[in-house]
Amino acid sequence: MRARSIIAASAAVAVFAAQALAVEPSSTAGNGSAAFTTRLLLAQNAERQSLGLRPMRWDPQLAAAASAYADEMAATGEWGHSDDEDRPDQGENLWMGTRGAFTAEEMVGDWIAEKRVFRAGVFPNVSATGRWEDVGHYTQIVWADTDRVGCGLSSSQDDDYLVCRYAHAGNVMGQAVMPTRLAAAN
Repeated sequence: MRARSIIAASAAVAVFAAQALAVEPSSTAGNGSAAFTTRLLLAQNAERQSLGLRPMRWDPQLAAAASAYADEMAATGEWGHSDDEDRPDQGENLWMGTRGAFTAEEMVGDWIAEKRVFRAGVFPNVSATGRWEDVGHYTQIVWADTDRVGCGLSSSQDDDYLVCRYAHAGNVMGQAVMPTRLAAAN
């Protein structure tokens, strides 16, 4: 039996040359390797590129904040989003799965797999299921105004905790997820 993950979808994510994307992360904010964090950035930017969106840049401050929160969840075993007040104008994606069993691309791929029920529109009316929560990770990744990301990975004895923080925050009530011209093409 395959190892478990909180978001159970599995999706293949194309990874392409870093030269076509934003600058690679040089700091991992204390956890994960630079290669791992680069792969997280590339996987997310691959989806943005497929939609004609500009790539996100790696942000060391967002990575430090994400790492601190991943450390907190791994230490306490408490799972859930941080308070909005603790991260003004920052979006947040969380992932948890069996320690060491998943690649960066599989972790991000779970978020991107939400695309299958995404419907372009004005947030929160963006899911074929009627629940924006079913696409919220995906919409944060492809939110048109988001231009920076930083991620952190921390592990407990059994699980890996991935946190990615985004600026500017996506999933804003009453706003379109992506420009109309891109939404019409997808």
